[in-house]
Amino acid sequence: MRAVASPSVRRLARESGIDPDMLAERLGRQTIGREDIITGAPPVPPRQTDWDVDHSQWGPVTSTTLDRPARLAQGRLTVARQLIPAVTHHDHADVTRIEATRARLKAEGVRITALAFHVAVLARCLKEYPTFNASLAADGRELVLKGYVHIGIAASTPRGLVVPVIRNADQKRLQDIAAELADLAERARKRRIRPEEMGGASMTISSLGRTGGRSFTPIVNPPELAILGISRTEIRPHWDGREFVPRPVAPLDLSYDHRVINGADAAAFMTRYRELLADPDILLALR
Repeated sequence: MRAVASPSVRRLARESGIDPDMLAERLGRQTIGREDIITGAPPVPPRQTDWDVDHSQWGPVTSTTLDRPARLAQGRLTVARQLIPAVTHHDHADVTRIEATRARLKAEGVRITALAFHVAVLARCLKEYPTFNASLAADGRELVLKGYVHIGIAASTPRGLVVPVIRNADQKRLQDIAAELADLAERARKRRIRPEEMGGASMTISSLGRTGGRSFTPIVNPPELAILGISRTEIRPHWDGREFVPRPVAPLDLSYDHRVINGADAAAFMTRYRELLADPDILLALR
């Protein structure tokens, strides 16, 4: 049922990221006022007008206009941060065999990036853990389980962040995933990603590649329920029972919507992810 609310109250609700109809239902009322929005709203950042400062009073400045993708990302990320009770599970995976396999394939003339292995592993995990391959309905009453596995790849471009999607990643060979990743990265840099190539992802990967960092907290991209962050692989000491030996390790950061996914779910998901990543023969069997 649509709540009775004035246009100004509905405008305030939109600015606060609140659904007035859902709020009215939760309060057991038909009429919603300004005070209900204020008390029911999550904390919000200051309005842009509060930041309207003449920075040139402290020194020379220049300005540049943000492209539309960057402006759209602002809104989506702000709403996601406000409304999703997200938790980040920090982990790491031994990628010794992945790197050895990549080196062997490269010597055979086959170049497969580490990210391709991650996409293949994530696709398999989403099949095994369907709760992660789902979205929460707007009213919070239903969980929409997806019968497909589409992996979003967050890509930083000169015009802002874009997230092209690899469709049906669970049905593709490893080398096909690698080729598609290379194609998407190249076209993202040249601003040639088409609108239909974005949206509808089961889950997104945000990889820092060689940029650096040991961990970070990626923001869940709604209506997805989780996002996987990957930082730069580094050499760490590993105790093999007799001595410490150097091993390449990939830091992993899984942010998830705690309304649907709990800590035990996330831990089990990442344990399986690490197991698959440590055994590239499983993935290569699909070549």
